[in-house]
Amino acid sequence: MMALLTAGAGAAHAQEWAKARLDKSPRHQEWVNIQYGNRTVHAYVVYPEVKGKAPAVLLIHEIFGLTDWAREAADEVAAAGYVAIEPDLLSGFGPKGGGTSDFPDQDAAVKAVSGLDPDVVTADLNATADYVKKLPAVNGKLAVAGFCWGGGQSFRFATNRHDLSAAFVFYGPPPKDLSAITAPVYGFYAGNDARISATVPDTTAAMKAAGKKYDPVIYDGAGHGFMRAGEDPTRTTGNEANVKAREQAWAKWKTLLGGL
Repeated sequence: MMALLTAGAGAAHAQEWAKARLDKSPRHQEWVNIQYGNRTVHAYVVYPEVKGKAPAVLLIHEIFGLTDWAREAADEVAAAGYVAIEPDLLSGFGPKGGGTSDFPDQDAAVKAVSGLDPDVVTADLNATADYVKKLPAVNGKLAVAGFCWGGGQSFRFATNRHDLSAAFVFYGPPPKDLSAITAPVYGFYAGNDARISATVPDTTAAMKAAGKKYDPVIYDGAGHGFMRAGEDPTRTTGNEANVKAREQAWAKWKTLLGGL
């Protein structure tokens, strides 16, 4: 299974530039099987090159599944000094019981992610969080971050998990009920993404009324998915705002992570 998984996402939704960066990474990367009940979740772990124990960051992938870019994002988090773990939430739901890499194309993966049972997603994330917190390299602190569909899931996970030091939401919608959130929530949104960014004013008001910390930033000119698009070398014309937004968001994110 490990040989199959380390091949990354299938050709139809591979990002060769992201995979090339992963191949050059000096950091230790590994796949682990996280078992709970009758379910097995395959997760990707990247360790930082640091002397002591570090906080853990649980990343939640986009609606495309655990792609090469999703793994490359985990590697960047590890490069900043944190133990990064990213579960394939399509584990067991692909053809012949596989995960993201087993779907025939991107559309099939998107359809599968869209149809995931929210309770199963929460259980998978909880199992992953429990696993990473017990690693010898982790100092017990845990944050969650997600992108696109995963951004919404990171916000929702903050309502279900109360030992989080922070939740980082990259262009994802808020959950309906915010009352159970205990961690500070930091939002990163695109100016040219009305579907998601239009939720920010009401979310700001609702979080304030509930006495929760919510710190959203909207990057003018950027589009949905700017964290990926902003480093995609195959996108050139008209991508300048995404590049700038990604650089600014990364700088803010690393500063916030440093305060865990």
